[in-house]
Amino acid sequence: MSTEHTLTALRQLKLDGMVRAFQEQIEQPGVVADLSLEERFGMIVEREVNHRDSRRVARLLKSAKLKFPSACLEDIEYQAGRGVDRAVVASLATGDWIRHGQCITLTGLTGVGKTWLACAFCHQACRQGFSALYVRASRLFEELKIAHGDGSFSRRLSALAKTDVLLIDDFALAPIGTAERNDLLEVLDDRINGRSTIITSQRPTKTWHEYLNEPTLADAILDRILHRAHKMALGGESRRKPESAKP
Repeated sequence: MSTEHTLTALRQLKLDGMVRAFQEQIEQPGVVADLSLEERFGMIVEREVNHRDSRRVARLLKSAKLKFPSACLEDIEYQAGRGVDRAVVASLATGDWIRHGQCITLTGLTGVGKTWLACAFCHQACRQGFSALYVRASRLFEELKIAHGDGSFSRRLSALAKTDVLLIDDFALAPIGTAERNDLLEVLDDRINGRSTIITSQRPTKTWHEYLNEPTLADAILDRILHRAHKMALGGESRRKPESAKP
């Protein structure tokens, strides 16, 4: 088989990474001249694996719809008083909290970087092959309200339940009613068996029970979040000030 036929066959098989690696070896023969056939072929296969990994991560990030898609743990700043512990972040970066179906809560005043950090954890999850989804709490409740009306509620719940990491941003920002409390419990109840949730809020977690304003449902909702949560209370100056351009 000629080189061109080989490349055509690889393209038909959608092995784009192998195509590029094979072309590079042809165009730069000196680079691989001293390598064995096995070594050269191994490089081509490794390129395909890396190419597929990159495409999968890109797909996961696109589906996640993160508010800050470029946020990543490597860019975190650890100033004193900010409440971001390097050892805790390093532990969470392994992804074990996702494998064990645990949660993260990020609380603090507006502008301290809660949403950015939450997106960074989601970004890291996608890089490790987990699915993620960002949604503001108010929008989630509105979507579920509409889903009740058009008969798609069960399908929406099922889709959320299949997401490895669900990021609910700006929780407890607006008053909550009975319908929203019930829907939140449904969403969280589906996530008990091995799914993880990140919740950001301006309110400290100790005030969430009072905010939910219905003891029985509050107990059920918070039990599904807080007993298996990594709690991070952020402080420091607002990251939105011009002099605080970095995350």
